[in-house]
Amino acid sequence: MAEATTHDSDTDGVRMDLISGARMEGLTSMEKIRLILDSVRDGDIVVLEQGLTPDEESRLIEVTMTEISPDDFSGIEIETYPRTGSSSGGFISRLTGSEESGNKLTVIGPANQIETLEKDEEFISTLVSHE
Repeated sequence: MAEATTHDSDTDGVRMDLISGARMEGLTSMEKIRLILDSVRDGDIVVLEQGLTPDEESRLIEVTMTEISPDDFSGIEIETYPRTGSSSGGFISRLTGSEESGNKLTVIGPANQIETLEKDEEFISTLVSHE
């Protein structure tokens, strides 16, 4: 995924952007935040293979708060869980052919479309509604 793009509103369903750690590695913190927020503002669910640092998560929330407007953007829902050091790698690692695993997996989506049903250190269950 090179850049966040606008999407055709006639598309039925929810779009998920699965972003590898390698893609995020070359970006500054603000570039990561813009990439995430632009996708989420378009109604996409973003899944980060390696997650964000605590400082980046704080900055993401801070920037999100400044962009919330009642008629346009309701904010984000963010859930992160640590990943264990298994030898099989993650699903994005298998898709991209990379065996390198990150520290955590992060799911970010529009606050009005994503609801966390259950979360523990190895599992996130989320209900995604169509706006």
